[in-house]
Amino acid sequence: MGGAAAGEVGEGGAVSAVPDRATLRLALVVGGLVLAVLLGFGLGRINSGGATLAGGLPDSALADHTHAPGTGAHAHDAGQAEAGGLAVSQAGYTLTPLSGEFTAGQTGELRFQIRDGQRRTVTRFAVVHDKPMHVIVVRRDLTGYQHLHPTMAADGTWSVPLTLPRPGIWRAYADFTALADDGRQTATTLGVDLVAPGGYAPRALPAPATTTTVDGLTVGYQGGPQPGLTVPVSFRVTGADGTGPALERYLGAYGHLVALRAGDLGYLHVHPESELVDGAIQFWLTTPGPGRYRLYLDFATGGKVRTAEFTVIVQ
Repeated sequence: MGGAAAGEVGEGGAVSAVPDRATLRLALVVGGLVLAVLLGFGLGRINSGGATLAGGLPDSALADHTHAPGTGAHAHDAGQAEAGGLAVSQAGYTLTPLSGEFTAGQTGELRFQIRDGQRRTVTRFAVVHDKPMHVIVVRRDLTGYQHLHPTMAADGTWSVPLTLPRPGIWRAYADFTALADDGRQTATTLGVDLVAPGGYAPRALPAPATTTTVDGLTVGYQGGPQPGLTVPVSFRVTGADGTGPALERYLGAYGHLVALRAGDLGYLHVHPESELVDGAIQFWLTTPGPGRYRLYLDFATGGKVRTAEFTVIVQ
């Protein structure tokens, strides 16, 4: 019954080199276990690099970046330093414009949808800084900055009045956190070009400066952005008499900072510490690489939202 045992002498006195069935079964079981462990290890490494955790906001452009006061610059993983808004599709979501051409100087309507990987229109979004959708619009020469908040219809179509004051190619960024059916939150920024036909005369970026004036208020910043490092950048607002006006919360924070990279218009959206730091609005800014950047600081005083703009050379 059964086959000859390993090493058993067979007919003619030869020693059989064929293992018995029990040995074969054992070898197959052990080999299968080893293969499963190796496959699991490899898949775990792949998933750990690309999965979005439920409840998390992995896009540093949206997530609050809180550090103890006085903490210095520190390195970030390369993925966290990547600029957003360079594509219409990313992280399984696609920005689908329903309008794209405007008449310069006339108010039109920007309309678009966000669709998932199955081309279904997304209708569930997390509220981040008081709004489920932030739209930034700027001309390709980094002028004409606007920060808008569209409204969504029941079918998932977003719309907002938009005026492009001058002819040219404009870039619109949709900054949002989508909610999947399983509860996962995915924060991303998608971008698309808009057109205002006419003669386009691009304007040169202003020279780098650490101070600027907005409506009689002086806004200055301290801190030096560095490629691949997260560094503190603090903005201070002072009036004509040298005293600081009372800063008010706008969209749940004392300020909002957008950084755009000249050339490809790579997008960074950063939020500040929850409270003022020695009277200043402090951000933790990560620039993905060297280049010229334009910073746009939204802040509120006296019930009015103002925007201070700066040119920064990162090297």
